[in-house]
Amino acid sequence: MRRKIVAGNWKMNTTVAEGVDLAKSLVAKIKEVPSDVNLIIAPPFTHLVSVAQVISGSKIALSAQNCADEIKGAYTGEVSVSMLKSAGCAYTILGHSERREYYGETSSKLVKKIKLALNEGVMPIFCVGEKLEERNAGKHFVIIGAQLSEVLFELTPEEMAHVVIAYEPVWAIGTGVTATSEQAQEIHAFIRKEIAGRFGDSIANDTSILYGGSCKPSNAKELFACKDIDGGLIGGAALKADDFIAIAQSY
Repeated sequence: MRRKIVAGNWKMNTTVAEGVDLAKSLVAKIKEVPSDVNLIIAPPFTHLVSVAQVISGSKIALSAQNCADEIKGAYTGEVSVSMLKSAGCAYTILGHSERREYYGETSSKLVKKIKLALNEGVMPIFCVGEKLEERNAGKHFVIIGAQLSEVLFELTPEEMAHVVIAYEPVWAIGTGVTATSEQAQEIHAFIRKEIAGRFGDSIANDTSILYGGSCKPSNAKELFACKDIDGGLIGGAALKADDFIAIAQSY
């Protein structure tokens, strides 16, 4: 049975002190969240150890926003999966549109990262999504299908069973524009069908697929009511404890 997940991607925001305060606020409000909703927060690398201490013993899990594509070595500025795990991370976000666009992350590199994460017992939250021009050209299914096949289809069924997928319409991130619930459900259903075609219905039905495009308290309930939407990967609203908790309460 797939899990309900609300994950907060803090991106490059907050100082360590601010991040600790935000984590404390979330812990204080955790009792307001339904018991079957899994909360995940993804602070910047610099915050991980401090935030891990704050959320220790709570139902909030820790995620990184990225990881290196090598195990260890002379890779200045990189952070390995084993380092993330030792800092307390149970998850890492991989393939986010900002990583693909600004830092040139390729499908082959993402395959390496996902396999390294899985080998360390860290669960990937793998992002897929299309740009505005791709959607307007009617290519969104082709683009997302390629992102799935070039990365996730390289995994074994056993590996795929430990991956969370996040659909992020790039045209709706940080723009204030949100996909309609019908648009979001259509893509989520397509993703689940693609996973079923490669790995079978059992794995597809157990895979959590999150919506990652300007999800906020005002629209979360409608989005989460869709058959194939299992939660959200939250950006800006994750930086406000009340908003993040309100989104989780939308279930």
